[in-house]
Amino acid sequence: MFDVLVYLYETYWRPDACPDTAQLTRKLTAVGFENDEIQEALNWLEGLAVAGDAYHGEQSEHALRVYSAAEVEHLGEASIGFVSFLESAGVLPGPMREMVIDRAMAIPGAPMDLEDLKIIVLMVFWSLGEEPDALILDELFVAPEDRLIH
Repeated sequence: MFDVLVYLYETYWRPDACPDTAQLTRKLTAVGFENDEIQEALNWLEGLAVAGDAYHGEQSEHALRVYSAAEVEHLGEASIGFVSFLESAGVLPGPMREMVIDRAMAIPGAPMDLEDLKIIVLMVFWSLGEEPDALILDELFVAPEDRLIH
């Protein structure tokens, strides 16, 4: 599923640039994705659209997010740490954080793989038509061992 999501991000600048579901399914099949993988990704994106409709851009600066036991178990320490890092860096506002958590919780398996969570973060930005900061894109795409320190 994540390969389909990355393909959509790289191919379409915004969700509204995607063709209708039937045509998109045909295009993804033609590219070589399996039908199950396509349907899983499209269902996940539908949930992202629903979460985006509930997106509200303001939250108190003093708000504190407390993770439930189920969220801690499902997301894992690395993913929660990464979400906290993005939030403290000021690039992931509270409502977007909630979208990320909602969509991460929709993925089976625990704990969440950090690389998969990074794709979810990227897709949340994409779904809202926002471009992440260049440093955040670097954080999302470049493996730590491949980074150059100047």
